[in-house]
Amino acid sequence: MAAEEHDLEFDSADAGASLTYPMQCSALRKNGFVVIKGRPCKIVDMSTSKTGKHGHAKVHLVAIDIFTSKKYEDLSPSTHNMDVPNVSRREYQLLDISDDGFLSLMTDDGDTKDDVKVPDGEVGDRINKLFKEEEKDVNVVILTAMGEQACMDAKEAPRG
Repeated sequence: MAAEEHDLEFDSADAGASLTYPMQCSALRKNGFVVIKGRPCKIVDMSTSKTGKHGHAKVHLVAIDIFTSKKYEDLSPSTHNMDVPNVSRREYQLLDISDDGFLSLMTDDGDTKDDVKVPDGEVGDRINKLFKEEEKDVNVVILTAMGEQACMDAKEAPRG
């Protein structure tokens, strides 16, 4: 039994940073983040209802998906844990916009990051206007959560 061989195969490895962490429902706050139906969301409204004699207080959450802007609702006992996504918000300098609609960004350590698409709508229009029409230096804000990333904002870079 002790001489048994174990063929272990690992397809991928990461630094051990989890995509989410648990938090008790009663500790969640408006404008905070939560995972509802497997999607990272920002809480826009929440209310707590007290129930009958032996029931538990329930927390009603209304949240908006941070990437798709879809609205989600959830009702959960206040003592239960919910997943909260690890959300990081970083600012990058825009170097170029490729023909297929990807942003070429400069990271803090001087490398380039070329895997973020120009967003649709107002933010995308602002990036194109500042960068292509006005030929300004542009900084973009990239939000990353649960393996997804999206450009959330763009502004003219301060001249050094």
